[in-house]
Amino acid sequence: MATTQSQRLGIFAALALVMAATRVHISILHHDVWDASWGVFFLAGFWLRGSARWAFPLLMALAVLADYFVITGQGINFWEHYCVSAAYWFLVPSYFALWMGGSWLAARKPGLNVRGLGLAVGALLVSWAACYVVSNGSYYWLSATVPQPRSVAAWFANMADWYLFFLETTALWAGLGLVVHALATQLSRTLGHADHSKLTR
Repeated sequence: MATTQSQRLGIFAALALVMAATRVHISILHHDVWDASWGVFFLAGFWLRGSARWAFPLLMALAVLADYFVITGQGINFWEHYCVSAAYWFLVPSYFALWMGGSWLAARKPGLNVRGLGLAVGALLVSWAACYVVSNGSYYWLSATVPQPRSVAAWFANMADWYLFFLETTALWAGLGLVVHALATQLSRTLGHADHSKLTR
């Protein structure tokens, strides 16, 4: 949605800062509840549509770097941490699903109306579901920390235990971002209307 390169860089920097701050526990609140990563990737796809070739890899690198900082800061070898299994690398397609959801929404140019809200909710829910199934499923089936025997029924039960938790957190951050977008859009329209009125006097 951003039109100039300076706008894109500014938005990227803001999103990267929010993700880094929440992912490495800088917030005084509980890290898991307030980790903005999923919402950030959705908003990045929305605001930085067309910049996936550089913005997405940089955000992924930042996410891994933040995890490395947190894990090694606890005196644990990064590669031996229970989260860093073969499933860890499935975060790439998981996060890209969120990016694509935001990008799809941006391509529809949603307005500040009921239709725009419906598109935003739909895009978020579908991309979040794809992200959740891939990330949760890869961890369940590939991580050595999940006890044997494994089954599809147990996997579904595991997803049911966590889906609301992750949905609420993602919706919180994505919702905050979309509110900011709506306010910025309305402000821009107001200022543009004021400037037009001055010119026509």
